[in-house]
Amino acid sequence: MAKAKVGVVRFPGTNCDRDVFEAVGLSGAEPIWLWHEDLFDSAQFSALILPGGFSYGDYLRSGALAARAVAMKSVREAAVRGTPILGICNGFQILCEARLLPGALVRNTGRRFIDSWVDLKKVGSRTVFGGSLPSGSGIRIPIAHADGRFVIDDSGLNELRDRDQIWLEYQANPNGSIAAIAGVTNENGNVAGLMPHPERAFHEWMGGTDGRRLLEIWS
Repeated sequence: MAKAKVGVVRFPGTNCDRDVFEAVGLSGAEPIWLWHEDLFDSAQFSALILPGGFSYGDYLRSGALAARAVAMKSVREAAVRGTPILGICNGFQILCEARLLPGALVRNTGRRFIDSWVDLKKVGSRTVFGGSLPSGSGIRIPIAHADGRFVIDDSGLNELRDRDQIWLEYQANPNGSIAAIAGVTNENGNVAGLMPHPERAFHEWMGGTDGRRLLEIWS
């Protein structure tokens, strides 16, 4: 049986792409590189992942330039088709800047870069990523960001709650995100983003393996 093909989108400044590529392979799928300057046939992929890093050096705003890259036209087509799409850290920022996810990511409370492990709680169940985890489950994976504070207005927050779009919450809020939100989905549930890095929690020598529980959807 052919393996599911998962596209990993690379932008100038992306630095977690190799980690994500390897994690996808360990999860039972075939990772395929996709370049920011190229259109691609999104129908060929079972899922797409936008990794973390500092696309375009975080100029203007984190993810703002990457959201306007050529490849994002194909990402948008995939989103409309219902393809599962995951944005990790900078990838989350890009999806918000592209308006494929609600809200925005801004500078952490305290104005400092945070690099630590965090405890998360799964809240919503709209995305296939981590779909085998029951709601309320706890996982532990690392964060590494300066612009990771999730913000949205009151009406938007109420909509997220009403539509079950809050995917993950921090057990102890590290960055000032509203309602301790660590990850959200779009209304259809096929597009998801989170600030923590599941690809950095795949082996015990990394500090834990809970990242597998979010990405092992093809095994």
